[in-house]
Amino acid sequence: MVTAVTDGRTARAERTRRAVVEAHIELLRAGMLKPTGAQVAEQAGVSLRALWVNFSDLDTLMAFTGAEMLRRQDELFVPVPPHLPLAERIDGFCRQRARLLEFAAPYARAAILRQQFSEELRRHRLRHIARVTDEVRILFARELSALDERRRVRLVYALGAAATWGSWAVLRDELQLGVDEATAVLRQSVTCLLACVAV
Repeated sequence: MVTAVTDGRTARAERTRRAVVEAHIELLRAGMLKPTGAQVAEQAGVSLRALWVNFSDLDTLMAFTGAEMLRRQDELFVPVPPHLPLAERIDGFCRQRARLLEFAAPYARAAILRQQFSEELRRHRLRHIARVTDEVRILFARELSALDERRRVRLVYALGAAATWGSWAVLRDELQLGVDEATAVLRQSVTCLLACVAV
């Protein structure tokens, strides 16, 4: 009997956490970069007390939301076949990066505001960057293999930097480029960086 009660409470708590994280994501997508606990609770249809019972503060909620966004990005990710010609790999890589960056944009914009105060949010950002550089190493292995180790490492970092949120934010938020034009700039950057392999 005690186990059944405990299991029921655990299930309810998990449903509440999922509802709160989903509500948080919806508010971020609506352009609210710093929603209050009360706004999140109202959107989730739970009491403010229930929110704070499950999340100690808004930074904790951001960390849970970040983990969920990473999970959803993993579901959206489709590896570009490494055997394709270079131009097709570049195009596939850039199109997918644009799609994933646009998907993550509401969370990324909000996370930047809290990142300096949260070690967990900084870890999430590093995970995003690591995933991109890992993809670069696999997708462009043929080209990278032609370089000595120092140049190879630098090129991986350069490609990763070009294809992560910081660069995308400059194109979309600062330069106000549309998705298609921002993708074209990313494609040109990646193409030019890989052209240095032949130098």
